[in-house]
Amino acid sequence: CAKRTCEYNPYDSKKNCAGEGKQYMEFIVKTLKPYIDSKYRTLYGPSHTFIAGSSMGGLISMYAILKYPEVFGGTGIFSPSFWIAPEIYDEAIKATLPGITHKFYFYAGGKEGDLMVPDMKKMAKIIEGKGAYNILTLVSPLGKHNEATWRREFVDFYKFIMQ
Repeated sequence: CAKRTCEYNPYDSKKNCAGEGKQYMEFIVKTLKPYIDSKYRTLYGPSHTFIAGSSMGGLISMYAILKYPEVFGGTGIFSPSFWIAPEIYDEAIKATLPGITHKFYFYAGGKEGDLMVPDMKKMAKIIEGKGAYNILTLVSPLGKHNEATWRREFVDFYKFIMQ
């Protein structure tokens, strides 16, 4: 959906639209999360706060942990649409993640197009080069770009992020 591409893209795109992802994450971090933490018995801090998404959700989840590492301690990046916003690589290169061990779960399927797996591996390599992070990168040769595939992979992500 074109609207989702705008909402979850933190960068402007001449081809698609003005990116609204920065505002979306700012809302989550500065309005939604504080509201939830004030109303419900949540555990605070990045070691208890995770974000995950697929496709454009994978892109915005990657942006979230890079931009707000003091909020998010782990992320699930499922079939990320990094080709929509190649600026995310520069963001990753420039990012400084604080001393806690952040967790990164990268997943892509082999049947998602020519760019999916190489783009994901490129990002994982950038994060690996930053130091002591807990990173798991998975490629399923038969995996497709759909909810059924991501649903199957979510269990392994959950086990990884909660350990």
